Amino acid sequence: MRAGGAAIGTPPEVWSPPPPDLALGSDAVHVWRAAADPTGSALEDLRHTLARSEQARADRFAFRRDRDRFVTRRGRLRAILGRYLAVDPGRLRFNDGAGGKPALAPEFDGRRLRFNVSASGGLVLYAVTRGREIGVDLEAIQPAIAQERIPEYFFSPREVAALRALPAEAQTEAFFACWTRKEAYVKARGEGLALRLDGFDVSLVPGEPAALLCTGGDAQEASRWSLQALAPGRGYAGALAVEGHTWRLECFEWTD
Repeated sequence: MRAGGAAIGTPPEVWSPPPPDLALGSDAVHVWRAAADPTGSALEDLRHTLARSEQARADRFAFRRDRDRFVTRRGRLRAILGRYLAVDPGRLRFNDGAGGKPALAPEFDGRRLRFNVSASGGLVLYAVTRGREIGVDLEAIQPAIAQERIPEYFFSPREVAALRALPAEAQTEAFFACWTRKEAYVKARGEGLALRLDGFDVSLVPGEPAALLCTGGDAQEASRWSLQALAPGRGYAGALAVEGHTWRLECFEWTD
């Protein structure tokens, strides 16, 4: 699948088991789908791979399900990156950028892996590439949200006009297409709250390809990025933002 080639409403990606000889070329983007909850004895095994700071962060959650999901999400991230790097997951170390976006510590960055994670409801997506920035967003679809005034507060005027011009029955799909594409781009940029959601435009009309249409005041910025709609599963919307355009997408299913 080529970048930007799918939109919400097109046939879903094929989520396949990863090949035994997993490799990540410079023109590849890999997205992994996993259940948010651990299975069997996996939880304790994953916890043992976490750094002490991650274990302490997990222990601060008030509810057991939230704690277990955090351990599972971070442990699987380590396991996935460890496969690409041929490194024990427990040895990996991470740094946070200025906007809070995690990255591998310099001693593990020789292959220039870039990654991003998004969780919602019972699913988690992990996006991995090499030598280019990436962001992924996943949202459980809640139809009532699209009918609230959230777009008027967070979307650009152009996006709000396009959304509200659609028939009411199409607005839920369009809302979550817009939301996930905007969040994926913000996460790819790694600037956190410094990048306003209403400061750039993305496509959202059902059936149209995912695209970053324009970014305020910078005519060249939009051309640096490609957006890709994802179909994570029934009841979910997802999107990727990837630096550059010459890449191909492969989707994998995580199994413990």
